[in-house]
Amino acid sequence: MSTTFKIQESHIKTIHDICDSFNNDPGELINVLHKCQGEFGYLPEDVQREIASKMKISVAKVYGVVSFYSFFTMTPKGRHAISVCMGTACYVRGAEKVVDEFKSQLSIKVGGVTEDGKFSLDCLRCVGACGLAPVVLIGEKVYGRVEPHQVKDILAEYND
Repeated sequence: MSTTFKIQESHIKTIHDICDSFNNDPGELINVLHKCQGEFGYLPEDVQREIASKMKISVAKVYGVVSFYSFFTMTPKGRHAISVCMGTACYVRGAEKVVDEFKSQLSIKVGGVTEDGKFSLDCLRCVGACGLAPVVLIGEKVYGRVEPHQVKDILAEYND
């Protein structure tokens, strides 16, 4: 799967329409970014530059917001985005071995996307479900007390 994003006229129109829907108000930057990420799946540099230009704010400010909030991503995600919590409780209870098993099963590194674009794998700092450690999120679904031997069955749930 290619990670190169080539901005086109239709993309620029979409970005401008989104910015206009928030009156190009710099105070609405997070909402604009959220809506653009929903449209494109991620926020590549060209999209950030176009938002900055349309809203008359610096690219550095846009990038600062995108890089600060973990919800935003500058790299494409798979249709099923897998996030493994690496907070203290999860880490102590074996999250690293769970990550290793996902890497092995999917043949990707953390931050990667499978060739077919089906799965991506990332780590998070803490999801706030420490009692369920180690925790895995796939999209909005939470898996608690995950052990490496369960990874294959979890992935099998997403055979679409």
